[in-house]
Amino acid sequence: MKILDTLLAEKLMQINAIKLQPDSPFAWATGWNSPIYTDLRMTLSYPEVRNLIKVEMARLIMENFGDAEVIAGIATGAIAHGALVADSLALPMVYVRSTPKDHGLENLIEGDIKPNQKVVLIEDQLSTGNNCMKCLNTVREAGGIVLGAVVIFDYQFSQAAKALRRAKLPYITLTNFETMMDVALDSGRITDADADTLNQWHSDPENWTPAGFDPID
Repeated sequence: MKILDTLLAEKLMQINAIKLQPDSPFAWATGWNSPIYTDLRMTLSYPEVRNLIKVEMARLIMENFGDAEVIAGIATGAIAHGALVADSLALPMVYVRSTPKDHGLENLIEGDIKPNQKVVLIEDQLSTGNNCMKCLNTVREAGGIVLGAVVIFDYQFSQAAKALRRAKLPYITLTNFETMMDVALDSGRITDADADTLNQWHSDPENWTPAGFDPID
């Protein structure tokens, strides 16, 4: 039987929730060029994959954060997954915005967190770690006690890992970049040359430039 990280990486690529384009890179919102793009909202359209994620996240929370009282989905990508997990565990659910709503109460947290409630964060992907850190700080400022985070896909960037360690935020991931690379190579989705390109990007994603790219001065 395949272990979870390998099985999920396979399924995410099968449904194009993870896309690899070494020869035609994507532009991320950060401004980075990237040969990989993840859209984990895509999993919501595939009940088998959606249910696998829900069940495994709930299991990890019960095993590692068993006294959780609230599930917090990080907007916007993890809102639906947070709701699914909260429902599975019969726990209250909130979601946390990266910026305040521009009308009404201007909330950062949608839902109700009471002081000293124990919270587990749900995140779809961990790249720079900025969204996770913002959510952590928002929940703490609201009086919540963040036990940890559960993430679907981890890009395994050192800067994110260091930031979350400094913030004393334990986190668990379902699958990750290294596993995805192994699966992509084994299945023939990428060549050895493609793998070299992806690894070069991964070592310095902020400054990586696609081969043949000619910037305009």
